[in-house]
Amino acid sequence: MSTLYGLMAELATPEALIAAARSAREAGFRHVEAYSPFPLEGLDEAVGFAGSRIPLATLLGGIAGGLGGWFLQWYPAVVGYPINSGGRPLDSWPLFVPVAFETTVLGAAVTALVAMLAANGLPRLRHPVFNVPAFDLATRNRFFLCLPTADPAFHEARVREFLARLQPIAVLEVPR
Repeated sequence: MSTLYGLMAELATPEALIAAARSAREAGFRHVEAYSPFPLEGLDEAVGFAGSRIPLATLLGGIAGGLGGWFLQWYPAVVGYPINSGGRPLDSWPLFVPVAFETTVLGAAVTALVAMLAANGLPRLRHPVFNVPAFDLATRNRFFLCLPTADPAFHEARVREFLARLQPIAVLEVPR
């Protein structure tokens, strides 16, 4: 197993980071990681982020929660232990709405949280980029582009040459 996680270019401006990310995608790299001290418009497209399945998972979690809440009330009232209370029908749907609504919200919220954590690869207590001493500047005034060895297009000499062409402040090795 390689002791190298990837190679990282330290860049001075946000424009340089976005241009570098686009160049990396155009050069055939599929796994491009970009780090910035603040959000950059257009960076998500530049690194190849197409979209998220979190909204769909949230919808499905909400539907499952609503149906589950409805079923948890309907089954005992109609099938398991039917009681004629005040001449109302056993399947009196207005009584089931508040609980079904709350379980819909609960199911959607829990599913959204779990899907977000899974999509972000969390909980991750440690990331290899924190092994680079200069990476603490990513929270202040520097921009970093990392090309990990997990990328099928990664060949160390080729990546070093590619990163050098970006005219970075430095090209850094990211140990595991």
